[in-house]
Amino acid sequence: MTRNGNLKRRIRARAAKTGESYTAALQHIRKPEDNPSIGSMRMAVAQTSVFDDPRDSSALHSAGAEMRQLMKKAHKAGARLIHFPEGATCFPNKRIMSESGPREIGPSDWTRCQWGVLREEVEATRKLAGQLKLWTVFGSVHQLTAPNRPHNSLYVISDRGELVTRYDERLLSNTKISHMYSPGKIPVTFAVDGFRFGCSLGMEVHYPEIFIEYERHDVDCVLFSTSGERPSSAFAAEALGHAASNSYWVSFSAHAPQSIVAPAGIAAPDGQWAALCPTNGEAGIAVADIRTDPEHPARPWRRKARADLYAPHHVEGDPRSDSRNLF
Repeated sequence: MTRNGNLKRRIRARAAKTGESYTAALQHIRKPEDNPSIGSMRMAVAQTSVFDDPRDSSALHSAGAEMRQLMKKAHKAGARLIHFPEGATCFPNKRIMSESGPREIGPSDWTRCQWGVLREEVEATRKLAGQLKLWTVFGSVHQLTAPNRPHNSLYVISDRGELVTRYDERLLSNTKISHMYSPGKIPVTFAVDGFRFGCSLGMEVHYPEIFIEYERHDVDCVLFSTSGERPSSAFAAEALGHAASNSYWVSFSAHAPQSIVAPAGIAAPDGQWAALCPTNGEAGIAVADIRTDPEHPARPWRRKARADLYAPHHVEGDPRSDSRNLF
């Protein structure tokens, strides 16, 4: 108890001095080399400019160039993985894509997309990931066979420059499902250096079941990518909540205009930001060392609580328990 008490005092003292969260201070004090069971990996989260017209070849090239510039920054900072927003390559505007638009929002005309240029940029990004030995996860539109609508997706590129998997947004907004995309069907996980990641996209942060499902898949971090130009703090707040309620890391990647009120960031398992991008509305990255601690009791306890832990302790047949109108 004395040793544990001393550790807690050291953590609180560091947190008070540095302004870090309790979890962040704990991570610095309990370094991986001091406890072999604790794993550590450095990752980067990005916020990028909004490019919303897939007809514009020059814009698609600019989006790709910006992504690759941020990849180089992440590599220089020692990151093993970089996480980009939804539609980092291009986030097609529903009015631009509407065959009856722009005044009306109707079915999207995907023949307007410069698919060849988009693939050029995706391919260049894939190659750079291999050259930098940097795992790269980014949002893009994934073309299907006509007449099927595309998926709204996250591509996962390994440090060898290989496309290892793809996540397709499952719980789409009304506009997306009515006029734009085909929904995905399955959760997707992948592993890097012993860390297991899950993927989420779009407006799925509104749905706790997505994040609970990934907890059951034993992920250490969920990469959530979203988009848009209108600043809103709701998605970021929900990302913090999912991190805290599931006791794992959540990376929150959004477009740069949102950073004025909700910059991209990496949420620690205690529901505090471990790293945040700049709040100036410009593209940038933030870097954090994410860690796993198998000895931490929070996550195993919550798994027990979500099972039938309490059923044997229920009181049956006691009127003071059953009645709701007694003090």
